[in-house]
Amino acid sequence: MEDHIDTPTFVTPQGRRIAYHLTDGTGPAVVFLGGFKSDMGGTKAVHLEDWARKSGRAFLRFDYSGHGESSEAFTDGCIGDWFEDAQAALGLIAGQVVLVGSSMGGWISLLLARAMQERVAGLVTIAAAPDFTEDSMWAGFDAAQKTALTETGQVALPSDYGDPYIITRRLIEEGRDRLVLRDPLPLPFPTRFLQGTADADVEMSVALRLLDHATGPDMRLTLVDGADHRFSDDSCLALITTSVEDVLTAAAG
Repeated sequence: MEDHIDTPTFVTPQGRRIAYHLTDGTGPAVVFLGGFKSDMGGTKAVHLEDWARKSGRAFLRFDYSGHGESSEAFTDGCIGDWFEDAQAALGLIAGQVVLVGSSMGGWISLLLARAMQERVAGLVTIAAAPDFTEDSMWAGFDAAQKTALTETGQVALPSDYGDPYIITRRLIEEGRDRLVLRDPLPLPFPTRFLQGTADADVEMSVALRLLDHATGPDMRLTLVDGADHRFSDDSCLALITTSVEDVLTAAAG
């Protein structure tokens, strides 16, 4: 476990207190955006921080509100809140950034790329889950779950990672304002999408749809046979590092 004593924090314009770790180094800074109900102490985030320290690269990881060490309750949050948290976190860094978005963080990174295109030098996504509140959750609910969500404001979904996920009506409804696969999605910088073929949470079809939908001069999708949603074994971690280095090299070219 990490030592959480005196973790630095900042307050967003919306008043949420966000915990973070910032490693000094050369730019563009690499920014890790975690997944749904994950935190900045996860394997991929810590692995990239170690790589950044060894290579002298600036690096930022942080917890969205309602996640990890940051303020607020998870059930109070939604995609827009977490996007605002990420947008505010970029205020800790000067200059351009390379975004590394895992699962929901892939969606958040695409929102950042759309809203702050001039700040983004490159993008790496890992099992990206754009629009999952609509295309996976809502589309997958049965009639009883949709009724419960509408009438009680929440529904519980089983999770392979511990306690059930409490999905709120606000998460679903606000998510409809943040969809990225319905409108043009230009990514005019080096972009690498990584996806495991054994991912039980995000199907390969999502990665293929994202590759087909987005536009850009340098986009590549890498499928890893047998890799699951965690994408955290040694070979997957090495591929993440290589992809980040590739994007940095291409961005500098």
